[in-house]
Formats: sequence, C-alpha cells, structure tokens
Amino acid sequence: MHQIDAPVVVEPTPDANATDLLLERVAITPDAPLFGRQVGEQWIEITARDYLEQVRALAKGFIASGIQPGEKIGLMAKTRYEWTLIDFAAWFAGAILVPIYETSAPSQVQWILADSGAHAMIAEGPDQFAKFDEVHPDLPDVRLVWQIERGDLGKLVAAGASVTDEELERRRTLANEEDVATIIYTSGTTGRPKGCVLTHRNFVELCRNTAAAIPEVIHPGMSTLLFIPTAHIFARFIAVLCVYGGVKIGHQPDTTKLLPSLASFRPTFLLAVPRVFEKVYNSSEQKAEAAGKGKIFRKAAEVAVEHSKAIDAGRIPLGLKLQFAVFDKLVYGKLRHALGGRVKYAVSGSAPLGERLGHFYRSLGIAILEGYGLTETTAPMTVTRPSSFKIGTVGPALPGVSIRIAEDGEIETKGINLFREYWKNPEATAASFHGDWFRTGDIGEFDEDGFLRITGRKKELIVTAGGKNVSPAALEDPIRANPIVGQVVVVGDKKPFIAALVTLDTEMLPVWLKNNDQDPDITLEQAATHPVVVAEVQRAVDAANALVSRAESIRKFVILPTEFTEASGHLTPKLSIKRHVILQDFAEEIERLYSGTPAERPDAVAAG
Repeated sequence: MHQIDAPVVVEPTPDANATDLLLERVAITPDAPLFGRQVGEQWIEITARDYLEQVRALAKGFIASGIQPGEKIGLMAKTRYEWTLIDFAAWFAGAILVPIYETSAPSQVQWILADSGAHAMIAEGPDQFAKFDEVHPDLPDVRLVWQIERGDLGKLVAAGASVTDEELERRRTLANEEDVATIIYTSGTTGRPKGCVLTHRNFVELCRNTAAAIPEVIHPGMSTLLFIPTAHIFARFIAVLCVYGGVKIGHQPDTTKLLPSLASFRPTFLLAVPRVFEKVYNSSEQKAEAAGKGKIFRKAAEVAVEHSKAIDAGRIPLGLKLQFAVFDKLVYGKLRHALGGRVKYAVSGSAPLGERLGHFYRSLGIAILEGYGLTETTAPMTVTRPSSFKIGTVGPALPGVSIRIAEDGEIETKGINLFREYWKNPEATAASFHGDWFRTGDIGEFDEDGFLRITGRKKELIVTAGGKNVSPAALEDPIRANPIVGQVVVVGDKKPFIAALVTLDTEMLPVWLKNNDQDPDITLEQAATHPVVVAEVQRAVDAANALVSRAESIRKFVILPTEFTEASGHLTPKLSIKRHVILQDFAEEIERLYSGTPAERPDAVAAG
C-alpha cells in the first residue's frame, strides 16, 4: 500500500468560519476589484469592501425575515453574481445553504429540500420557481420563498435595515470550524442523491492551503470567468477560494455567449471540465477546415504537441523552434485572442484530460492544471502545480491531504478537506469509510514523484467473460475527443468482448459534414447510419484501440440516433454519464451488439 501525507502549510484556526475568508480579504485589499458584473457590453467592478457591504446587508435581510441560526436555505439558480453573494450572506446570518442544480426536476427539488429540512427557498426566476411550486405542497417546512429575478433580494436588504451590526456579528461568529457550512447533494450517477455535509473547516483550511500551494494562480490581479454550475462543489469552492485570494470573478452561464464574454472580461485563468477544452479545440479545427486551412491547423497542432513534449525532454530542436514561431503567429496567437488574450492557466476537473490536449494548450501558453477530487472532499484532493507541471497526472496531494492506494488499487483519502458524513444516512457513511480513510471509488497509482494518475472507476470496471478487467475511461476519453462524437459508453461486463454505444455531437456534426462535402442538414437518424459518419467514428475507435491490448479493444459499436442530455436523464449536471441508466435504457441495443458470433475486428452496427 502506497501512502502520501502532505502536511499543512497554514496553521489551523479552530474558532474561524468561512466568513473570515472574506473579512481577511477586505482587510488586505479593500479597494481592489473582487467581482465583475456584466451590464451590456461593459463589466462593472465591485470592490472587496463593496461586496462585503452587500453581503452584510443581505445577511441582515435573512435575519429580519426570521431565518434562524443553523436553518437551511435552498438555492436554485444559474451561475451568476448573486449565487456567491447569497452564499456568503447565508454564512454571515448563521444559516446553511443547500444548492440545487437549476436543471433539476421537481422530484429532485422536493427530495433535496425535504431531506435537508430546509425552511427557505431561493429560486432564480419563473422557470426554477415553477419546479419548486409544483412540489411546494409536499414541503410544509419551507415557509419562506424568494425569487432573484423578482427583486426579492433587494426587498430583503430593505427589510434588514433594522437589524443591528451587533446582532449580525453575533450571528456571524456563532459557527466555528467544526460546524456545518453546507449540505451538497451528489449529482446522482447512481441511485438517489446523498447529502454531503461539509464543514467550515473544509472551506477555511482548504482555501488557505490551496492558495499557498498555487500562489501563481491565486493572488490579486488574477481573474476568472465562471461558467460551470456553482451548485457543483468544483465551481463553488473556486469561487470561495477566489474571494479569499483576491481574484476577480465574472460570470457567464450561457455558453453560447462564452467567447464574447471571454473577449471582453479577459480572464487570466479558466475553470472547466475536459469536454469544454475538447470543444474549443474541435470547433477551432472545423472553422479552419471550412476556411480551407484545415491542414495548416492540424500541422500547427502537431507542432504544438511536439514542442510541449520537447520541453519535458529538456531540449527543443532548432527546426521545431522555427516551426513553432511560425505557427504561434498563424494559429496559436489567434486562439489565445479568442480566449481573451490573457489566459495563463486553466484548472480542469471532473474527468481526465487527454494528454494530447494538455500538450496542445501548454504550447498556446496555457498550463492546464488538472485536479482530482469529489464532493466529499470539498473538490480538490490533488492539483498540478505550475512549478511542477506533469501532463497526464492530476498532480500531488494538496497540503493537509493524505492519500493512499489500497491493495485493490482504490484511492483512499483523509485530511482537512474531507466531509463529515452523509446527511441522515449513517449506513452510507459507514460503507464509505475504511477506518478514518474515505473510499473514493476511483482507481489510481502514484508515479515516482508522488503524482497521482487516475486509471478508472472501481464500480465501472468491466470484467469480460474471459476474465479481463477493462476500465471504460481508457477507451471512452480518447473516442470522445473526436469532433463528431458526443458521448461514448463502453459495455461488455460478462460478455465475450468489449463493445460501445456512441452518440453524435449535434453541434459539431453539421459543420463536420459540410467540411467533408456531405449534406449538413441530414437528420440524426440518417447520420447514425451514414457511411462517412460511421467511418469517422470507426477511425476514432481504431485510435482508442491502439492504446490498449486486443482483449480490451472495442470490437463492435452502435451509433445511437439520439443524444445523452440532462433532460433525457442520461447525464449529470456536470456532464458525467449516468452509466446505470444508459445500460438500462439501451439494453436492447446492447444485446443486439452481442447477437450472433463475436466480431474478430471492430465493426459498426447500424442503429435501429
């Protein structure tokens, strides 16, 4: 068993709570911008001092409305400025925020509010309110309901004018590090969501130690544009970390407006899941193809990857340097400009990023810092450091975090970031721990420098009829990098060979078809059996198969004439596949893959 213990670099403060992170920032840089709010084409800056005043005013409104210390407030909204404003205001009032994804179904809203025991609910607008209103009769404990878009936060502020500063300070200081800061319900890739109880210690100590671990990224003068859901721990932790570190935050939940917002906000680092980096690359390639410059782009990408690898090798040949300089003007500079022109770093999480993309973006001057963690670990357990960059790993353990690899390869952890328990679910809590160590359910290994590499998910391991253990991610991730592929689900448990379900990327498909002299207006059903499309998916499958042994390779696949989405129930809000749901919903298609004799080579099966 291999174990690594990373000691804390910031001494703990047991009497502190998450509000102290904001107060410390205001004490250091009161007049520095902490947020940017988009008004038309302009970004209006909000200083740390002004943000604190707004937080205090809203917190007084919560107190005036009757919110008591320790009571839960549900919040269902997109990624926006008010999200983090409400988050800190709830802490100042002594309350506990319970996030709900704005895409959640009414039944999920009902379960989370009822299970957590929430007494209040904040909805962004009519769409979110309608979902809540449908189940409100089944939630007798929810006595207070507000809507952001109806101006209810302003009304709360007005009502809180009578609350004294002394009462607010009393409420703010009630909690210490051992008290509950939030209950976050897992996105539910399997079964009913469980409420993860995170404490103030988790946020306070992890923020302080993470900021110390990556000072190049977290400091005043840096900025980030958040566009992934703040209801998820990944973006929420980064938001709190940025407040503590003095990093200016902007918001843009509408991904169709992301590029214009990046161009105007000009962040210095990004926060995204690998699918976003894949889409930026793929769309850039297809745009180049449409302009007759596809060969130039692909050559530029090849040179970028070679250049990054040469950096790791310690020597860049002169010819490669010259090629790189040419493509930096022709291609790389334009991509940097599209991202705002100032991005130096990107933090990637929730799924593995392909090594090729890691090398490509690094040569653009963007170091993608891969991290690893779960809701139960307040997001990060590890992160790649700018000073010790190693593509293909998720970096070493953060200060205050211990990680070990069990005999069966499972990653186990404990430390300052580890949650307290699953809310009102002692059985699930007990099942998730091995003594003091939390079982992550992921499989991984350390390299010689103590950098962690994720190799699969324990529950997702496929054991073929021949007894071969196969990790789906090793095949799914490289296939999904293809521009026309939406999602991939590898199957084959207790079957004679490995097969796959494939969906198409409906956004990229028409562009790709046009660039390949095909009708871009064909239906998804037609595309699923189109010879040129099938051949392209086959090419992606062949490339993935080249990375594994024959016994692990995909022998058959089917292109489904549908999409996996949140709305269809096949994806979580962070775009992870709900494998058990997909296997159940497409059982007939899977059985059809295994009808007849096993394929001796990869072979597409017509979707029917």
